[in-house]
Parts: sequence; structure tokens; C-alpha cells
Amino acid sequence: MRLGFLGSPSFAVPVLDALVAHGHDVAMVVTRPDARRGRGKDTSPTPVKAAAARLGIPATSDVTDLVAADVALGVVVAYGALVPAAVLDVVPMLNLHFSLLPQWRGAAPLERAILAGDERTGVCVMGLEATLDTGPIYGCAEVEVDDKGLEVLRDELVALGADLLSSLLDGGLDGLPTPRPQVGESTYAKKLTDAELELDFSRPASELARVVRLGRARTSAQGRRLLVLDADAVPDAEGEPGELHDDVVTAGRGGLRLRTIVPEGRRAMDVASWRRGLRDAVPAHLGPDAAS
Repeated sequence: MRLGFLGSPSFAVPVLDALVAHGHDVAMVVTRPDARRGRGKDTSPTPVKAAAARLGIPATSDVTDLVAADVALGVVVAYGALVPAAVLDVVPMLNLHFSLLPQWRGAAPLERAILAGDERTGVCVMGLEATLDTGPIYGCAEVEVDDKGLEVLRDELVALGADLLSSLLDGGLDGLPTPRPQVGESTYAKKLTDAELELDFSRPASELARVVRLGRARTSAQGRRLLVLDADAVPDAEGEPGELHDDVVTAGRGGLRLRTIVPEGRRAMDVASWRRGLRDAVPAHLGPDAAS
């Protein structure tokens, strides 16, 4: 099938590769404009645009270019912007969304599933509409969330979604199943704020461990930033919230055992290495209100 592909981040690239590998003619890629992605002044393309160059596919940042591209269908994977209704009127589109719709419509479905403690999540192929994630469902695949981190869970769903999309499209437009409407109460997955990534040790340790699984959790030690990359909740920690006992920080309920951290200006390390480097200056507390 002659397709347009709309996507931007690195996790959309395996889906583009899978469509090409299945023999689909991806005639055009639509992605976000080049932007500064580091500390320098130079701009760089999105990962999807770089993949399009590797595959020899024309790329554009103007979604209206699809109208003249003579594609039968558009496939959307984390494009990063709404597609105008005027384009959808001409080019029908399928969207790969990383939740079990109508749960977690919006920008951060996997992050919200992890923070909410959902036991299962999944990926759905839906018909794209001008409204946010409201289209009918062509198929879904489910997985257990368990204690997976965000990147591991997303990689798993990307692989499932690529297979699901490819199997749906292999029969062409006429081979698509009849979609079903979304049924049930919808929830909105708003984008995470910086404050939500700050570890508040007055909260239960089980909730803090979910924040850590997002990969960007942070606290502070003696006024300096401390990233927490890996940690486990433990039930039997005692003390005031934020107290540091060896590698465990007491929380509102239980404690958080720190496994991998990144002190400000340093590389990732285990807590024992960090403590050895501090010698007698190991803080008694972690967090912005710590006195030491």
C-alpha cells in the first residue's frame, strides 16, 4: 500500500522500518521541524527524519504536503501535533496509541499508566479524528505492566504495535476490519510536569518507586541535584520522611532503596560508591527541605 508516515521520536522508527520491511510503499514522512536538541546552536532532525533519509523517503514538516502525495493512508506514531481536519478529509489515517483506549487519551499514556499503578496496558490502532484520541478501534494488544521501567515497557509495546499495524495493513484498505467505537469512561494523560518527577518522601515508597521507573526522578542532597535511576520500595523502613539510612530513604510509608543514582556533575553509580566518595560528609536527609 502507498502510505504516508507521521512520527517524530526514536521509538516511532521501528514502526516505520517494519512497514517498509513488509513491502509497503512509504511515499512521504511527515515529522516535526529540525530543532536544537543539545546545548549547541546547531539544529538536528528528528529521529524519524533521520530514518527517512536512511530509507530514501522524502520528508517534510508540513503535514498539508500529504494531500498532494497520492497516498492511500497515513500512519501516525507519536507525531507530536494535531493533524488538521482538512488533511483528514483527504487522507484517512490510522494512529498507533500506547494505551487501552479510551483509557489514557493524550500525550503521556504510558507515564500515566505507570504512575497510576495500572496492572495492564497496551497499544491500540485507531482511526484518527480531528478530536484527541477519540477514533474507532481496529485492534489492540495488551501486556502486563509489572515493575517495568518506561523505556522497557515502551519498547515492548512498539514491537507489538508494529506487528499489529503490519498485519492490519497487509490486506490493503479493503482488508481492514470493521472498527469498533471506544466504549467506557475516558481518562486524560496530560504531559508530566517537572514537579511530578521530584521525589516527595512524605508519600508512600510504592508511589515513589513508580516515579523512579519513569527514568527522570530526582531529589537533592545537601542542596545539589541527585537523579535516581533505579530504586525499590521496601516495607520495613522506619524514620522521618527523607532520612537516609545506608541505601534506604524513609518515606511516608516504607522506604525507598536506592540502587543507581547520578550525583550532580557525576556519572551514574551505586549508593555505596557515592557514600565512599563523600566520606564523612554523607547527608542525613535527602530532599529540598533537608537540613543537612
